[in-house]
Amino acid sequence: MSKIVRFISVLFIVVFALSACNLPSRAPATEEPNAIFTAAALTVQAQLTQSVPFNTPTLPPPPATNTPVIATTAAPPTNTPVVSPTAACDAALFVKDVTIPDGTQIEPGASFTKTWRLRNIGTCTWSGYSLVFDSGESMNGSPNAIGTVGPGQEVDVSVSFTVPVSFSGTVRSYWRLRNASGVLLPVQNGYQGKSFFVEIKVASTSSGFDLHTRAPDATWVSGAGNLTFGGPDTNADGFVMYRNNQKLEDGSSAAKVLEMYPQWVNDGVITGRFPAYTIRAGEHFKAKIGFLALGDGTCGSGNVKFQLNYREAGTLKSLGEWTETCNGTLNSIDVDLSSLAGKNIELVLAVLANGPATQDMAVWVSPQVIVP
Repeated sequence: MSKIVRFISVLFIVVFALSACNLPSRAPATEEPNAIFTAAALTVQAQLTQSVPFNTPTLPPPPATNTPVIATTAAPPTNTPVVSPTAACDAALFVKDVTIPDGTQIEPGASFTKTWRLRNIGTCTWSGYSLVFDSGESMNGSPNAIGTVGPGQEVDVSVSFTVPVSFSGTVRSYWRLRNASGVLLPVQNGYQGKSFFVEIKVASTSSGFDLHTRAPDATWVSGAGNLTFGGPDTNADGFVMYRNNQKLEDGSSAAKVLEMYPQWVNDGVITGRFPAYTIRAGEHFKAKIGFLALGDGTCGSGNVKFQLNYREAGTLKSLGEWTETCNGTLNSIDVDLSSLAGKNIELVLAVLANGPATQDMAVWVSPQVIVP
């Protein structure tokens, strides 16, 4: 009990001493009873702030409305391996033209062989492969066989052509390579990556066939045997010679006159077989036929059969026959040779005495093969 009294006494003294600190102010006290405790609390807060820093967390601002969100793609890692394409089994490379460069001039009816060089750039061996026509003009193309070609090897492939006689200008024929299963191969450096072609220029270098000019080159025969071109005109075996610019039965004369006199016997004959010639589309045989005039300008008693024939593969075939007598006129003949276009033939002129050969001075005026 004495201890409690002592503690209260001490506490009273302390409180009194503290109150004495404010005695010089005579102003009446205005602070509320809790002011002392509020000041103490602020002092503690200030000390805590000084001794332990404290940051008030800040919330992020709210996202703007309707702001687009851009997605980003992560960059691929470097040194990522790239997968190489798998090599094709069947593939070819056009290397070059071996024969018949583009633009080569070839005559109508002529034959030629085009060769290309190809390389096997695939992984499979070519066996049983072939060339097939793709487009353009086939020109009766006949491809040669292709042997076995391993990967990386080169091969020359060929097609044999014949130019139709009706063709003219620039002509192309496109071809492709086909495997044994019927699949067409792609061709690098080829046309549109798939084909290769031959290109020629078709143009005739001939102006026809002049039988008058070529008469010395023909083989002349009568019933008596072979004859020599140029006469003499006294040969009873028959003769053939130029009679240029001499008067004809109609009173005219011509620069190109070929006389064919048959053997001097009844139904005598004379023929002339000319060098081979390839007939072109649109060509005709044209000439005038008749007789020479006699020295007195009269017509004479000539009476013969004129024949135009041709020889192919050893067989003689007729193109026309005309019976003529000396009547003061010449007969113009015109034979269309279109059915023979593209054929290489030997033209044969013939004169046959129609009975006795007396005064059968038969002539062909300007005989020729031309495009009229």
